[in-house]
Parts: sequence; C-alpha cells; structure tokens
Amino acid sequence: MINSDLQNNPPQILVVDDQKTLRLVLHKAMEKQGYQIIEACNGQHCLDICEKTTPDIILLDARMPGMDGFSCCSKLQALLGDNCPPILMITVLDDQESVERALQVGASDYITKPIDWDLLARRVNRLLTSRWAILETRRKIERECRLTVSLETANRELQSLASTDTLTKVASRSYFNEYLYREWKRLQKHQLSLALILCKIDFLQIDYQGKDEYLCHIADTMKKSKRRSTDFIARYSDEQFAMILANTQIEEAKEVIKAIQNSIESLNIHNEFLKINFGLTSMIPSAESEPYQLIKDAESDLLINKEQLTIIN
Repeated sequence: MINSDLQNNPPQILVVDDQKTLRLVLHKAMEKQGYQIIEACNGQHCLDICEKTTPDIILLDARMPGMDGFSCCSKLQALLGDNCPPILMITVLDDQESVERALQVGASDYITKPIDWDLLARRVNRLLTSRWAILETRRKIERECRLTVSLETANRELQSLASTDTLTKVASRSYFNEYLYREWKRLQKHQLSLALILCKIDFLQIDYQGKDEYLCHIADTMKKSKRRSTDFIARYSDEQFAMILANTQIEEAKEVIKAIQNSIESLNIHNEFLKINFGLTSMIPSAESEPYQLIKDAESDLLINKEQLTIIN
C-alpha cells in the first residue's frame, strides 16, 4: 500500500482482461497490496465502467478479442481527457512493437508477461504517486486561481468604493483629483478648454436625514444636467459638488448652471431650507499652469458669488 493513511480510502484499480484466470490473479495480488479492485472482461466493459466512475489506475491487457487494449486506451483518452487515470498496459514478453504502440496510444507504462509481481507493485505505486502529485498540483492551481479571482474582485470593489461617494453615488473627491489631472493632460495636448463648476450647498435648520436626501437629489440633478458623456460630477466636500466639463467655454458652462438651478428649484421637499452658490471658471490647460489653478479660480468665483444665492423654501 502506498500510504497507511489511505487504509480507509484505498485507491481503486480497474483490471481489464478477457481471461478470467488472469483477472483473478491480478485481483488477489493487488488486493494483497491494499488496493480496491474492480474488473472488466473486455475493452467495451472497461469503457462502460469509466463512464460511471473513474478508477485511480487501469491495468489493461494489450491483446484481447474484439476491442483490444490499444483501441481501448485510445478511447479512454478521448472519453476522459485530462482526467484519464494512468494506464499500465500488459504486453507479451519481448513484444517491442506492442510496447511502442502502447506508449503511442497513451499508456503511462507497461509490464510484460509473465508478470513480475514485485515489479508490478512498484510500477503501480509509482504511477499512483505520480497521479496524486499531478492532482494535488491541479488542486493547488485551482485554489490559487480562485484566490486570484477573489482578490481581483475585492480589488475592484475597493477601487469602486474608493472612487464613488457612498451616499450620492457620484465620484469621490480622490477620484475627482485623478480625473481632473487626466483631463487636464488630455486637453492640454489638444489645446481645448476645460471648465469647472463648484456647487456649494448651505443647509439651514435641516435634520441630518433630510440633508442626505437633498444631497442625493442635487447629485442626481447634476448628473441629469450633463451635456456630454465626458462631463464628470463628484462630491467635492461634505456639502459641495464639482462638475468638470471638457471642451466647454464659460457661456456654455453658465447654461449648465442655469439648468441645474432650475431643476433644484423644482424639488418639492417640505419644511427644508437651503442656499446654493456656484463658482465657475474655464481655461485652456498649458504646460505653464497646473490643474490646481482651475480649482483656485473656481473657488474664488464661488466667494465672489456668495451673495448671489438660490433660496428654496
């Protein structure tokens, strides 16, 4: 027996031979080694068994009437593919042609008649050990693949969480910085204008739950006000949103602000008050300036327009 730990689950050997006497001898010899034995009386019987269960190893006689061992070996390879167990072909002594043919059709090894029982035991042991090593390697690869998939999924979820504001479902501040830098470089290359809208919300006498509801409505309103697929909305701070508009001049950006204002004014949520202020700037990115300048100019405009507020009752 290969491993005493397998006594409760002995490897299964399929003995295939048309001669009942040889099957019986092989059965007894392998059973003495601690293996579990099943028998097939011909090639087709072997295939029928392997369609229902896969043994750990097959001892297959090369010379049988009807479907011989070579044809049976080929069919087993086609039937089971990578899951085909090792096949130990039993050939006639000094039949080199059969040995070569056995290896060609996929046999793992061979042994000649008359059988050397010690040699048979060693070869069965070696083939089973090799098979278990291969299966363990496959299981390890499968585990590693599953772990890799899990890690990739977790990384995507973390990236999604990091790039999205959990409340309003628009982009987060960190992703805003990344996106602004990327658009700055892109538009600098093509010498196209880049506009930035800052939307500041001041809440008056409003509970926390109502505040969250309003923030979500405003975020949704800004998303609906997008005019291009590249328009980008982010939660810039707790009560402030930012909107990046590529290839957009000041006048067009003002129209976007007007659309946002009109939509916000149409919100019908009772007993809530808020003030909204907008800051706007637009410039053509250059190598001499930085994306921070765009933010600084929009924040300055926000302060200038502080008294020009939209009030909702």
